[in-house]
Amino acid sequence: MLIFVHPRIVTMIERLIRQIGRFSARYLDSRLVLTMDVLMSFLMSVLVLLVAYPVVGDYLVPHIPFALSWILGSVVGSLVLFKLLKTHAIIIRYTNFKHIVKFGLACIGKALVMLVALLLFAHLDGYVILMLVFDFLLTLLMLTGVRVAMIFVYDFYRSRMRNMQNCRRVLVYGTSDKSESAVLRFGNSPHYEIMGIITPNKDLRGTRFADKPVYVFEKEEDVESVSLRLSCSAILFTRRVDTRTEADRLVQYCSALGLKVLMVPEVGELSEEHSLNVRDVKVEDLLGRDEIRISVSEIRKAVTGRVIMVTGAAGSIGSELCRQLATFGARKLIFFDNAETPMHNLRLEFDESFPDVEYVPVIGDVRHPERLDFAFRTYHPEFVFHAAAYKHVPLMEENPCEAVRVNFIGTRNVADKCIQYDVEKMVMVSTDKAVNPTNIMGCSKRLAEIYVQSLGLAVESGEVKGCTKFVTTRFGNVLGSNGSVIPRFRDQIEHGGPVTVTHPDITRFFMTIPEACRLVMEAAILDTSNRICVFDMGEPVKINDLARRMIELSGLAVGKDIKIEYSGLRPGEKLYEEVLSTVENTEPTQHDRIRIANVRKYSYDEVLKVVAELEDLSTRVLIPEMVIKMKQVVPEFISKNSKYSEYDAK
Repeated sequence: MLIFVHPRIVTMIERLIRQIGRFSARYLDSRLVLTMDVLMSFLMSVLVLLVAYPVVGDYLVPHIPFALSWILGSVVGSLVLFKLLKTHAIIIRYTNFKHIVKFGLACIGKALVMLVALLLFAHLDGYVILMLVFDFLLTLLMLTGVRVAMIFVYDFYRSRMRNMQNCRRVLVYGTSDKSESAVLRFGNSPHYEIMGIITPNKDLRGTRFADKPVYVFEKEEDVESVSLRLSCSAILFTRRVDTRTEADRLVQYCSALGLKVLMVPEVGELSEEHSLNVRDVKVEDLLGRDEIRISVSEIRKAVTGRVIMVTGAAGSIGSELCRQLATFGARKLIFFDNAETPMHNLRLEFDESFPDVEYVPVIGDVRHPERLDFAFRTYHPEFVFHAAAYKHVPLMEENPCEAVRVNFIGTRNVADKCIQYDVEKMVMVSTDKAVNPTNIMGCSKRLAEIYVQSLGLAVESGEVKGCTKFVTTRFGNVLGSNGSVIPRFRDQIEHGGPVTVTHPDITRFFMTIPEACRLVMEAAILDTSNRICVFDMGEPVKINDLARRMIELSGLAVGKDIKIEYSGLRPGEKLYEEVLSTVENTEPTQHDRIRIANVRKYSYDEVLKVVAELEDLSTRVLIPEMVIKMKQVVPEFISKNSKYSEYDAK
């Protein structure tokens, strides 16, 4: 027979069990246990006296001395024997048979003390022995029974807590199709129990969605009330657009209330880390834009069955390009990188996630033409995505020659091999720091852009023999890339702070790694040969706000748990990055997020002379002469907050 119990009653019972469980989970004070045992022993003696007295009362003369002797003997005997045998020092939840024997001895001792008291102060009868036997049995039963009951409650509490920890109660945000899918998907999940839907839509108050009750919130108190009533510990988002909508409201409420904010990963994001199909909301979810539309069928058509080489394959952008190329049906992928451990990790990932994709890891450096030549002549790639680069601004200010050798000369080496081995298309990954550069890194990438574009135009005009088409893609910071601000902040938060921001007003344009890579592949299939493609990066983000959001998402308070400290702008660092794409400085393409930059074009012969000179200067580490030459070739390169500012006039 099924019995219906109202959910509120169930919740009250669970709370009561939790309270009892917490009480029994602690090591009880031995004095409290002794008092409890003596009280139970006393009550059992009173019970025996009340039950047996009408039967034997006629033989017990006088009655009052007998009753007093019985009770006094019980209390004194219990107290003395329990103290003597230290039954109160036994940890209740570890009680075993040996301890029960000790309780039996204490109860026998108590009965003997009661017998002595009756011999001294009252009249004895044959029924008294029977009463003492019953007192012994009831006292022993009560002492052991209460302990068994407490152990049962404790074990039940621990089991319930384990189940609640393994099966987290959550509220799903919103009434979208994805919310409905989440409710259905987790209907029988052993890890998540969907308690209802939470929404700011007042029109849905009192309704049901996907057979779950809908709870409406307007302020933080509403969220707190619902979460406490339902014993919920998390809010589950199913769409990134919802996390961005609620970034300054529900997400903030959850941070203040200590509720976890969870996210259903997008397709392609699942991994062993997200085996439960749920992950914590990341700051990337709050700062991204609406989903970027790409020409999936066109990209698949261009990629399927091709041999594709990715330089810098083990880096943040390179590895994501490899993943997406694998999903689009590339026949063979050539991973080219000089970083051994990241390359090893990429290999392990592909062995597990893409077992049917053929790939070849090649340890090599773009500064070495001979190693590049080996990869090209051995595997004959049809497409090349060039993502290998040095990218950290302060480090390149300190090591300018290496920035030029990798970013400029290395790009020259890759582009020349593409021409030599008839690669169909080379796509170069550039940066927004190449726009009116203020640092060595940005200028070295601008020089790389200049070489690639001039070579492509020379091929197009017949000046250089070849068939390769060159595309340059230029975008801003990517969220979560290796060594970027988000991993740095996350590490600082995990170590208790402080979180260091260079300037309270510094801003940057951000894009997630997957959407940046999608746009790179989209640019590769557009008719943008020998042009520089710039991406719509959306609105700039204050780094200070980014730090605050990350601290709050960690369930901590800014200024209280984690402090933010300002360290000052670093050499070559701008306060504000340049806007990549405007109507004035770009031309449109078929994709609304990709435009063509209007930049100065250089002749290939002129660029070859620059390459030879800068290669010689960087190899010989003649820093002043090299920087001066860079500023001559890229006149818009004006150093900021850098020791190289002295060369601007020259």
